[in-house]
Parts: sequence; structure tokens; C-alpha cells
Amino acid sequence: MLNPIRILLNQSGKRFMVSALLAVSSIATWAADDYPSRPIRLLQSYPAGGSSDFLARVVAGAMSTTLNQNVLVDNRPGASGMIAADQLARATPDGYTLWQGDIGAMVFNPLIYKKVPYKTADLASVGLMARFNMVWVANTRIEAKSANEAIGLIRRNPGKFNFGSVGVGSPHHFAFELLKRAAALDMVHVPYKGTAPAVQDISAGVVPFMFLDNVAAEAQAKSGKIRILAVASSHRLPQFPDTPTFAELGMKEVEVYAWQGLTVPNKTPQPIVNLLNVHLRKALDAPEIRKKLTEFGLEITPSSPAEMDAYVNSQAKFWGDFFRSANLKIEM
Repeated sequence: MLNPIRILLNQSGKRFMVSALLAVSSIATWAADDYPSRPIRLLQSYPAGGSSDFLARVVAGAMSTTLNQNVLVDNRPGASGMIAADQLARATPDGYTLWQGDIGAMVFNPLIYKKVPYKTADLASVGLMARFNMVWVANTRIEAKSANEAIGLIRRNPGKFNFGSVGVGSPHHFAFELLKRAAALDMVHVPYKGTAPAVQDISAGVVPFMFLDNVAAEAQAKSGKIRILAVASSHRLPQFPDTPTFAELGMKEVEVYAWQGLTVPNKTPQPIVNLLNVHLRKALDAPEIRKKLTEFGLEITPSSPAEMDAYVNSQAKFWGDFFRSANLKIEM
């Protein structure tokens, strides 16, 4: 192989260009041989104690063991994930700052906010982690006992029924927008500020319908406060084996997940990205970790960096097309 340093010197004779190439070479060697040499920070977009935080802490603990270096969760909630995402985008691309990105910050925010402080091009994929499955629920005071009965009831009473969500711009919100278009429903959106108040009001009957993630819905369904009508996944869920998917109901386009993945700042050396992916997969494949996550209600979805890139791009295209075709305007 030709020596690029010698060629460059012969062409220009500029020593600073040679130094730059040597620096790049040393970074690649360092990345492969010495990383990580100090604790790693994992930014998390939601408050401590929630479902996303649970995923972050389980995975961070497992990666700390295999990397032989602490991976410390740093909760930076607020602004629909933009605070954490912006911190990652501005971080030094050396593998010591990671972010648990999700569909909200990576796909929805650029579609619904006029100003987003980061660019998705500033973020580099390490690999998908896991996803929460979305389910359509109703308060048990509603007379409808199935999804088809609920659709019929709403159609007979256009504009009468509201639907709640855990927040404007959440996957829970847009899952219902998909359902509204697929089933030709006339309903009004009632957004809440987080899962806790939304679950409280659907359980109390303040709002009749809502999409929740399967983890939030399971306890309320067992208590008899809500009824699971349909699941917005490609398959039936083990927690609700008798509940049909929307595809089974003839609405295959209603498929939504609250997915999450590991990211780093763009321009992070590829050897570091590859190493992080290896250890992320080790964490997700470990039997005790799989048990914890699946029992919690998460669906584990490991991937390569390229597969995560492809998935994020496909999600951005799907939702961009939907917003345009449905004339859905939620600029904030």
C-alpha cells in the first residue's frame, strides 16, 4: 500500500499536513487499544425512576461489567428530549458521552418543532436497544368491549369522544392520529404532561380512550380500571394474548413503537462505535439482562449501527409522509 504521509509530503512539503495525518493515525490506534480509560456518561432524556430510566440503568450496569469501566446514567429530562440530545450533539466525539435516543427526539421533534437546537446529522448510531409496545385502551365505563365496538361507538357519535395522550408529540399521541385516519374517527386530543397523570385520568374515566405503552397499561388492566382493545405491534403481546393487533383488524398501518437506541456524537471514531456496539449487544444478550427487561415488559431489539441508521431513516420517512398526507400540523 502507498504511504499517504510520503505522498502528501512529496506533493506539498507542508509539515503540518503530515502532523495531521499522524494525529488521525494515533487516534485510531488509541481508540482500538486504550478505550475506555475513564468512566462513560450515558445521557437519559427522562426523569429517574421511569421506564426509560429503568432500561438505561440495567443496560449501563451490564456494559460497566463487560467494558471494565463505569457507565454512569445522567438524567437530563425536559424539552421533549432536546436537552439531552443537544448535550450529546455538543459533546466531544471521544466515546465518553453517550445518549439513549428515542423516536421522540430523533424523529418527531424535527417534524413538529420550529426550532430544534441539534441536528440529527450530529448524532451517530451505536445500536437499537429495546422498544415499548403501544396498546389502545379504554376506561371500563365505556360500553364497548372490543376495538370494533369502540370504533362503531365513536363513529355514531362524531366529535363526542376525546382521546388522551401522555403529551403532544409523543408516540402515544401519534398512534391515535394513525388510528383516527385508518378508522375515520372524529375525536379531540387531550394531552397530559407525562404518563402518571394520563394513566390516572384514563383509569378514573376523565378521558375515555388513550394509547399507553404495554408496561403502563398492564397494571391498570389487571386492576380492572381499563380495557385493552388492540395492540399497535406486528404481533400479539404475551401480556395480552387474547387482544388482536390492528393488522388483524384490517388496519396494518397502525403499528407504533416507543423505541430507544444508543447514540454518540457524530465523528466519534468508528473503532469506538464498533466496540460500544459489541458491548451493547453483550448486555442485551446476557440471560439475566434479557430476563429483567422482558419481565418488565420491554421487547429487546439489538442491531448494528448501520441497521439502526436504516431504521431511524425509515421511521423519519414514514412519519414525514404521514404528517403530509394527513395534513397534520403540530408546529410548536
